[in-house]
Amino acid sequence: MNEDTAGSTPVSPTEQIIWSGSSSQIRNLHIYIVCALFCWLVVPLIYAIVKWIQLRSRHYELTTQRVRLRQGVFSKRTDELELYRVKDSTVMEPFWQRIFGLGNIVITTNDETNPSLTLEALPHARDIREKLRSAIEECRDRKRVRIAELE
Repeated sequence: MNEDTAGSTPVSPTEQIIWSGSSSQIRNLHIYIVCALFCWLVVPLIYAIVKWIQLRSRHYELTTQRVRLRQGVFSKRTDELELYRVKDSTVMEPFWQRIFGLGNIVITTNDETNPSLTLEALPHARDIREKLRSAIEECRDRKRVRIAELE
């Protein structure tokens, strides 16, 4: 049930892609509106095109072992977050995104390099979060890892 697997990174035989996709362009709607109001100027049009390309070049991939974020226009950067390190995930649905059926997933981890990762403006964010939650539990069971909560 992958949204888009074109250009995805190869995964190991034991690792399966659960979901793959990118942020919606609705995330930049406010920029596009302002640029449309000042369309007679060249700079806002260039800015809108740059923002469109930047968002278009961000790609998320959820597998049975990790979350990958690949981004960049000319130089690509891939960040990976191991699922067994995830402490919590939250779905945030701002009003203007909820109108379009979008939401953000905020993942909190105990990873020092990526303490928090936000997957922005995703369609069906609640469903994706449930897939993420299931994958986290399966990954922890497979690796026999538990997060201890101390107060």
